[in-house]
Amino acid sequence: MIGETQMSSGLSGNEQVTTRTRWGVKRGLVAAVVFAALHGNLAMAETLNVWFGTTTPRGGASEGIYHATFDTDSGKLSSASLAVKASQPGFLAMHPSKPVLYATSGSGVTAYRVQAESKDAKLVELGSVESGDGGVAHLATDRTGSVLLSAQYGGGSTTLYELAEDGSVARRVEVHEHDALLSPAGSGVVENRQNAPHAHWVGTSPDNRFAFTPDLGMDKVVIWKLDPNGPGLTHHGFGEGIPGGGPRHMKFSPDGKRIYLLNELALSVTAFDYDAKAGTMTAGQTIPALSEETKAKERFNSASEIRVHPSGKFVYSANRGHDSISVFRVDDSGEMQLVEVEAIRGGWPRNFNLDPSGRWLIAAGRDSHTATVFEVDGDTGELTFTRQTQQVPTPICVLFSK
Repeated sequence: MIGETQMSSGLSGNEQVTTRTRWGVKRGLVAAVVFAALHGNLAMAETLNVWFGTTTPRGGASEGIYHATFDTDSGKLSSASLAVKASQPGFLAMHPSKPVLYATSGSGVTAYRVQAESKDAKLVELGSVESGDGGVAHLATDRTGSVLLSAQYGGGSTTLYELAEDGSVARRVEVHEHDALLSPAGSGVVENRQNAPHAHWVGTSPDNRFAFTPDLGMDKVVIWKLDPNGPGLTHHGFGEGIPGGGPRHMKFSPDGKRIYLLNELALSVTAFDYDAKAGTMTAGQTIPALSEETKAKERFNSASEIRVHPSGKFVYSANRGHDSISVFRVDDSGEMQLVEVEAIRGGWPRNFNLDPSGRWLIAAGRDSHTATVFEVDGDTGELTFTRQTQQVPTPICVLFSK
């Protein structure tokens, strides 16, 4: 080749071979980078921890929280092993800067220190604190790791906890009952599901100034002013969901300008414009995750989880009953379009997650006791089943960590 001839001019035979070899390696590296760019993944390959929260019914297969590893180059998920015995560690969260994992624990929250000296990482309990209002459905730390928040479904409330220097839960600070914010608190649209508040998720804005609790019973998102230093929560307002939608989980777009709210009862996604300065959310498009014809063929359907791709170009939601994941493309104007409904190759996808690069998706099948791996197309967002499946007893949460 011309490049090789020019580089080898005036060199000995061995020097010419060495130079050509180096040039070939450089071309290979360039090709690899171009391939990664075309597939929307410039992240370096690494091995991640994968934590599985589970449900632990009496006589069930699960004993607590399980751990596996995931190779982001090959997409290989290792077999899962028990990281710690625990009761009802359904949903998990990781401290933003410390090796501490948090789990729901029935009527409270529990902190664990991560010991990851080997591929079979273990968790050491740092202590538990009661929610003050019964069973915890979801939990999350703030962006600084100063506080922990939890949402109680049965109690219809949000709880704030202070975190200690080592990441343990120091104390419960306050409990906010949602029925004290509005009367009547339940929207009453869907009988037996919306007669009272049912908080289902909690998290913070990208700038950490506000916290949000979607409430299935109220058809609203409760917005809180967050003071992580006080610490304290002050009711700030509501995001208005669709009547009978049943808000469950929500996620921000990567640029923080939009909120995507999952409607459990309606099996749809509502997009909101978010005003970061004012801490307000304004509803826009609502799009179904499944057609009415598809839902009519199932005895029961409900939406469970929502995720946003790191690129912001795609949104994903899970459908229990139909046992699938719906893929939405977000165009330049912010409009969503349903592009695919992909079976998870398992039963009852209570939860799923995207790895940090956005190249891979792991879906948890609670009833099939499975974790299945899909590759994400960086151009279309569509999912391809990789035939990677591991057994995990009754998984209902998937969490990646370094």
